Amino acid sequence: MTLIEQLALELKKGEDEVARFLLSAPKRYKVYTIPKRTSGHRVIAQPSKELKEYQRKYLEFQQLPIHESAMAYRKGMSIKQNALAHKTNPYLLKLDLENFFNSITDKLFWKVWESIQTLPSIQDKQTLNNLLFWCPSKTTGGSLILSIGAPSSPLVSNFFMYQFDCVISKVCLERGIVYTRYADDLTFSTKHKGILFDLPILVKEKLVDLFGNSIRINRKKTKFSSKAHNRHVTGITINNEGKLSLGRERKRYIKHLVHQVQLSKLDAEDRGHLRGLIAFAKHIEPAFVESLKRKYSAELITQIVEEPNG
Repeated sequence: MTLIEQLALELKKGEDEVARFLLSAPKRYKVYTIPKRTSGHRVIAQPSKELKEYQRKYLEFQQLPIHESAMAYRKGMSIKQNALAHKTNPYLLKLDLENFFNSITDKLFWKVWESIQTLPSIQDKQTLNNLLFWCPSKTTGGSLILSIGAPSSPLVSNFFMYQFDCVISKVCLERGIVYTRYADDLTFSTKHKGILFDLPILVKEKLVDLFGNSIRINRKKTKFSSKAHNRHVTGITINNEGKLSLGRERKRYIKHLVHQVQLSKLDAEDRGHLRGLIAFAKHIEPAFVESLKRKYSAELITQIVEEPNG
């Protein structure tokens, strides 16, 4: 069965309709920019609603190998599991891959695919190109890249990094280092002092071996930390007792918003934002939510959490 036939069957559409739609799929993206936390901006290419439906359907039946060290976009995995993997180790290294998704082109993707498993038919290759990649150029036949914003991009990037994850995991296992990767965030931790310092060079060498100069480390974001300082893994703080924490600033911000609710000064949109923060807090540090109930009353916190959307 071809990929178009499979998609048509799963989406309950005609094969001709699916084939016609996918011909222009790489251009069916809404493009906008958002500011980065430090400087500059990030380009987001958001697939159309229908294209997202196609991409999500493909995710349901694809069978691409993903390494266990990949923490993003795997069932039962989240930034919490990513942080938990490192909680008992006092020494930490964080590396960041520069412009990660947009650096993955269709040509590089197929080169990696071929080194892992047999290539699909020419027709299925073309179908996957149209389904999974965005064409940022003004001409239809321009180069294709992975977009930030497509629901399929995290999984595609996990498959793309499969060999890299295998190689790095093996090296780390031999050295008593824990390795995880959450999309473009690479985290290494260990109980052994001083052994993380040569890892950035080793990682750089492995990236060049596998991808040439296409995937690079963002040197500005390379960070070593230890128990002497608070350790942060994908936005979660690990305190000196090895427990996960929201961090002081985020707790202060949540308390501020709850106080604003008390004063009836928070609009519906901000209340929705606060509801999300409390749900996140309950997932990461439930004791903090209990302290909110003690400070502001269980009734108020329950009211915020159970408030209907909109």
